[in-house]
Amino acid sequence: MQLGNKTECALLGFVLGLGQSYEAIREQNPESSFAHMYTFNSARKSMSTVIRIPDGYRMLTKGASEMVLKRCTFILNKSGDAVPFSKQEQDRLVHDVIEPMAMDGLRTICLAYKDLSTNSAAANNVQKLSGEPDWEDEDSMLQGLTCVCITGIEDPVRPEVPDAIRRCQRAGITVRMVTGDNINTARSIAGKCGILKPGDDFYVLEGKEFNRRIRDETGEVSQQLFDKVWPKLRVLARSQPQDKYTLVKHMIESKVSEAREVIAVTGDGTNDAPALKKADVGFAMGIQGTDVAKEASDIILTDDNFTSIVKAVMWGRNVYDSIAKFLQFQLTVNVVAVVLAFVGACAVNDSPLKAVQMLWVNLIMDTLASLALATEPPTEELLNRKPYGRTKPLISRTMMKNILGHSVYQLLVVFFLLFYGERLLDVDSGRNADIHEGPTQHFTSIFNTFVMMTLFNEINARKIHDQRNIFQGLFSNPIFYCIWLGTFASQVIIVQFGGRAFSTAGLEIDQWIWCLFFGVGGMLWGQVVTSIPTSKLPEAMAYGSEPPAEMDALDENAENGGEQSGGDLKRGQILWIRGLTRLQTQVSASEQTRRPCRLTLV
Repeated sequence: MQLGNKTECALLGFVLGLGQSYEAIREQNPESSFAHMYTFNSARKSMSTVIRIPDGYRMLTKGASEMVLKRCTFILNKSGDAVPFSKQEQDRLVHDVIEPMAMDGLRTICLAYKDLSTNSAAANNVQKLSGEPDWEDEDSMLQGLTCVCITGIEDPVRPEVPDAIRRCQRAGITVRMVTGDNINTARSIAGKCGILKPGDDFYVLEGKEFNRRIRDETGEVSQQLFDKVWPKLRVLARSQPQDKYTLVKHMIESKVSEAREVIAVTGDGTNDAPALKKADVGFAMGIQGTDVAKEASDIILTDDNFTSIVKAVMWGRNVYDSIAKFLQFQLTVNVVAVVLAFVGACAVNDSPLKAVQMLWVNLIMDTLASLALATEPPTEELLNRKPYGRTKPLISRTMMKNILGHSVYQLLVVFFLLFYGERLLDVDSGRNADIHEGPTQHFTSIFNTFVMMTLFNEINARKIHDQRNIFQGLFSNPIFYCIWLGTFASQVIIVQFGGRAFSTAGLEIDQWIWCLFFGVGGMLWGQVVTSIPTSKLPEAMAYGSEPPAEMDALDENAENGGEQSGGDLKRGQILWIRGLTRLQTQVSASEQTRRPCRLTLV
């Protein structure tokens, strides 16, 4: 089994199939004995190696069939003799052999040679030697070739690729194929992958036709002409490295879509580096990719598998959603805790939540909640919606609806318990208790109810897109339910045995039932909040949608002293907005765009 470039491996396997040993040929012609080499070039799409023969040199060439055939003036017949190869014969070979192979998805490679000899009288010895050849005259050296054969190499589509592309398309990602293959080969492979479907009104173009359509009279790329082509372009065949860069650059600059296109590019060659660098996200191949391509990329696919891109999309969306879940949960707790402490201090001259209790709430709110909500594994459900926009608010209208809705419920409950709880629970009021007296069951019930509502709201916070079933996938994340159960058990211990250390007094069974009732009620209230149509809410309810570019002005303002005349933002406000927006920018980097993002596949 051979390792390395798939085309090279296929040709070596062909040699073995003929009953020959390529290792023996290599021993006869070690690399150190090569007279000259013409490495692969994207313009001529071929490579050549010159070896020494007794009376001169022999140049061996392989490359794209139709490109190499144009340089052939002879062809070997059935007897192995070189006979003239006319233009009509070339066209017939293309029509009868190359195109049918390409239609079947085969990559056609032409093998040819050329002798440069001093004594040979063969008809195909078109360049007799009179001295050392001018190897630098590449165009002349690569003319007058003798065609040996046309090979058809099948690079079968991996079984998992069509499904991966369908999942990308379902997720709002448009996949484009940019390749150096023959246009018919590219069209066939694109059809097998699912990039092209019967009846689709999309473009399949060669590099020359692509450039003809997008360039003006001066030969420069016109954005206006480009915008007429790229929305329907799905396959670009026989492309040059510059074509891929042009495609990426001008799709980013296009104004056709309401939001700027976000481009992800895959590549493995050195020539792909400019496009990988220019793209918003560059994927390099870890196995076949060159060091230059890996250096220019953002992500390296260690298995060279397209399905890894789907996993990257899922994890990117999952990270964004995890941060949104945590923010939704944390802001709800913050709003309730701050309002309760403030109103309690003003109304009864004492905060229902003591300092130690607030520290415990903060521990639940920050450390434990972040671990629980940020460790949700990605699911296929993430691919059933369109990508987030580049300037999508960090706190969406749905999130704000949930934050305000649950805050209202929790505040109503704790205020009811604060002012009327002693009647419901049949306990002594803690509102007018002396500051030096011990903890009361009244205020302990308020603290316990608040924590119970917070804990059950943590289950609500797992869903941020108005999903009804808040328990879906709950038991697929052991970290979440272990932390939740651990927090619940800790709360029981704190309430029953915390005493003066936690300012708590042990509660009776009926009081615990009321606390749990209000906690579970938060989940039922969540269903009511979910029933409110988000589309009916004002856009102003969303927050954090400032474009990242606008932060430059804030940075300059902060560096210039923080305050300017005319009502400009103060330094504290600048730092707050800058921090929030940078967090949004980091999260948004894992996503694509409000409109379907464009993923260019090589």
